[in-house]
Amino acid sequence: MYRVDVAVAVALVAILTACASSAAAVGEVGGGDDHAARARGEVTYDGRALVVDGTRRMLFSGEIHYTRSTPEMWPKLIAKARRGGLDVIQTYVFWNVHEPVQGQYNFEGRYDIVKFIREIQAQGLYVSLRIGPFIEAEWKYGGFPFWLHDVPNITFRTDNEPFKQHMQRFVTQIVNMMKHEGLYYPQGGPIIISQIENEYQMVETAFGPSGPLYVRWAAEMAVGLQTGVPWMMCKQNDAPDPIINTCNGLICGETFVGPNSPSKPALWTENWTTRYPIYGNDTKLRSTEDIAFAVALFIARKGGSFVSYYMYHGGTNFGRFASSYVTTSYYDGAPLDEYGLIWQPTWGHLRELHAAVKLSSEPLMFGRYSNISLGQEQEAHIFETGLKCVAFLVNFDKHQTPTVVFRNISLQLASKSISILSDCRTVVFETAKVNAQHGSRTTEVVQSLSDMHSWKAFKEPIPQDISKAVYTGNQLLEHLPITKDETDYLWYIVSYEYKQIDDDHLVLLNVESRAHILHAFVNSVLVGSVHGSHEARGNIILNKNISLKEGQNTISLLSVMVGSPDSGAHMEQRSFGIRKVSIQKGHQPLHILDNELWGYQVGLFGEGNRIYAQEAPYRVKWTDIHNLTHIPLTWYQTTFATPIGNDAVTLNLTSMGKGEVWVNGESIGRYWVSFKTPSGQPSQSLYHIPQQFLKPRDNVLVLVEEMGGNPLQITVNTMSITTVCGNVNELSAPSLHTQGKDPAVHLRCQRGKHISALEFASYGNPARDCTAFSTGSCHAESSGSVVRQACIGKRVCSIPVSPAKFGGDPCPGIQKSLLVVAKCR
Repeated sequence: MYRVDVAVAVALVAILTACASSAAAVGEVGGGDDHAARARGEVTYDGRALVVDGTRRMLFSGEIHYTRSTPEMWPKLIAKARRGGLDVIQTYVFWNVHEPVQGQYNFEGRYDIVKFIREIQAQGLYVSLRIGPFIEAEWKYGGFPFWLHDVPNITFRTDNEPFKQHMQRFVTQIVNMMKHEGLYYPQGGPIIISQIENEYQMVETAFGPSGPLYVRWAAEMAVGLQTGVPWMMCKQNDAPDPIINTCNGLICGETFVGPNSPSKPALWTENWTTRYPIYGNDTKLRSTEDIAFAVALFIARKGGSFVSYYMYHGGTNFGRFASSYVTTSYYDGAPLDEYGLIWQPTWGHLRELHAAVKLSSEPLMFGRYSNISLGQEQEAHIFETGLKCVAFLVNFDKHQTPTVVFRNISLQLASKSISILSDCRTVVFETAKVNAQHGSRTTEVVQSLSDMHSWKAFKEPIPQDISKAVYTGNQLLEHLPITKDETDYLWYIVSYEYKQIDDDHLVLLNVESRAHILHAFVNSVLVGSVHGSHEARGNIILNKNISLKEGQNTISLLSVMVGSPDSGAHMEQRSFGIRKVSIQKGHQPLHILDNELWGYQVGLFGEGNRIYAQEAPYRVKWTDIHNLTHIPLTWYQTTFATPIGNDAVTLNLTSMGKGEVWVNGESIGRYWVSFKTPSGQPSQSLYHIPQQFLKPRDNVLVLVEEMGGNPLQITVNTMSITTVCGNVNELSAPSLHTQGKDPAVHLRCQRGKHISALEFASYGNPARDCTAFSTGSCHAESSGSVVRQACIGKRVCSIPVSPAKFGGDPCPGIQKSLLVVAKCR
């Protein structure tokens, strides 16, 4: 097989340097407070690509949400994205964090979108701004502020005047803010494209003729704001001119119908790097090879010139911002994990892909396209100018490794793979051959919170007195219209008079609810709980035999939402909460309680009084924990020390049930470890505490536990990459980021660590891979000493995969690899 040569590598380094210099120019104008920066031309597009300063651009983008990390994390995340070969950072704009109360705005802290965009600009990258303002994004209420629900006569996302008025006002405000800060590209800023609406085609038919009217209105409204950059609509095949219709999905190289006009480019706004985790579901990671294959196929088959990874960094759903049943951790398997650590080999393999594509930017942007069949499931896609050429050789066969002939060159293609041939001759990248290093994360317990004397507890009071309820009425009210989505919790309280009759020894309580969880208390005693799941979205039903006392009894039902909905037509009409309540006494007729006098309490007592806050306005009486473990609806408080060093910090909450957790008054999100996956594990057991939430000492930890758990088994952990591995074949293409002529194993520890020990090294035909390894029939005895000399004590090292490096060929005639596993400390 042909391999990249030194000339190609040197050419690439020159191209990457030029691209970096060009991108850096973005940061050189419009930065800081200099709004009088040199004006530039508008960003336009043609049928091939976005056109920036008169030049077609091949662009790789990554989605990073400012709301799902902290401002202190932003510079490192963006820097790692740039090192990974990205040109663009893409983000949604989150309406409900910016206008939580109608007319009251928040652009501070994690919500300082201008600061986020300026940081991107400072690092020389562009911005794709997805204003929406409906965003879905597994974010509560799809990004809409809940007050929108209460606007009279409103219908979301259709040709409805109240909705359009509020949508236009917010979109205009964001656009004007960006203009005022000089952040659009013609002003010298980094924003080169914006998005209006989001995947509307999926619900459009539900609105009948009003759907297309709304699409045209949204397009005209956005274009009329005159930003100087193009607008796009994702998953919207009928996007009106000049709006660009784009693709979202896993395999846009196969599913995208293409631009709806020959004058529009093929853009992929969401290439899903994994699947977002759901409580009760096992994690589903997407393979590195599959992501790379999908990207290369989109470029080859669809002429794609913009690919954005959703997510490039997922981050954390702090507080209560995750949508229904979505975990607090978001897209942890993205190229940058929840903590901002580089997720290998995905990050490194995609970095090589980006370099290989950029190496052939000229023929991809300006060349003539053709394609030919190379076999039943093999095809070639060629882009060539008079001087430059690039070919993508595609093998769809998932099992076979066929040999094909392309322009008189015989090449063996890996199963389900795409080989990229620079100059249509030299293989510079293969999607199925991962030469990037692998990394393994390790959690280390740094503090056990097992000291009973360090914990305090507060038992959440169960409301009993209807006269003290915030609302009363002779009907069952819906959950969200009462809570306004400001809390997960709503108490339904009813009084029931019981008279003993000979044949009613068994009393059955039946409750039907459309909320996510229901806890039933009779006279302050928990009698049962039931919950739903992401897949089963109908009623949840509780049937429990209960004991009643003679006379008046109080039934207190706690309705719980695990996030609000984020998608679907007519979201404003979605109903949640308790629907039916009845009591069956023995063989007596069913007693329906729906129209009895009900009292309602919004939220928990401790929540409403913010007892988790640093300066709580209401001082509750915390008591010793003693017998208050495994007790439902209990608050717990303790302190812990800040771990030494800069490693990511997590809480292991495996011993708990369900609730929410705060550190120094900052909510790090919901937890629900008692909801096990089919494999018997929690969907998430480790919960990220950003370094910026921590104090030098005496960090206050507060949890509210709904179902009963043991806080004495909570541990404070650190998370880091402690094992790195490289496995490279001698016939692999050398990395395009080096000038070496041979393929090599490249190892790198995370910042602050170095290679401290060698666990395994074998040049020859080592068996297995980075997770399980052993020497094979061919092994160079010098393997260990060569690698130790090159790597021990260093943060970064490279070992060429060549006989000369290991004192000669240990077994002529056998194809060889170098497999190295090392420890970082």
